[in-house]
Amino acid sequence: MAPYVALNGQKFKTPLYWTKLSKNKLFEIDLIRETKEKFKVIRDCLKVASDCQKSYVDLKRKDIEFQVGEKIFLKVSHWKKVLHFSRKGKLSMRFIGPYQVMERIGPVAYHLALSTKLDNIQNVFHVSMLRRYRSDPSHVISPVEIELQPNMTFSEEMVKILAREVKELRNKYLLGPY
Repeated sequence: MAPYVALNGQKFKTPLYWTKLSKNKLFEIDLIRETKEKFKVIRDCLKVASDCQKSYVDLKRKDIEFQVGEKIFLKVSHWKKVLHFSRKGKLSMRFIGPYQVMERIGPVAYHLALSTKLDNIQNVFHVSMLRRYRSDPSHVISPVEIELQPNMTFSEEMVKILAREVKELRNKYLLGPY
């Protein structure tokens, strides 16, 4: 049984049942009319608030389009429970890729050239799951060649200390580059 019935021992009376409760029909009709008017006022206020919020959101909205051959990242947050991409939990990747756009299927759908690891996933995605890939050569770190000795060890050499300062934390003094 419903919780209201268990507490009160009777069914909940909605405005539709109010005509059966009282002998004064005029009072009941006025009460129903007032309730309907209040519903209309509440609905109108919600509509105004929704339109106001929509107007603010529409100011910042941009239609995203990708060209064929362009590289993009793919959002994987929806697949976290299905597929694992190297790490689990908080440190897992949010985007994978970059992948190349093969064709534009519709105004918001794109066909991607996925790697062989993702063969079990359909290769057509909504634009909300894609992010533009901007390549920057300064982000690529060139590996430093390390000379190994015959016993498979290497020697570390300090190149230069750029700055050194003493940092005071409560009663401790820490010396080091910050």
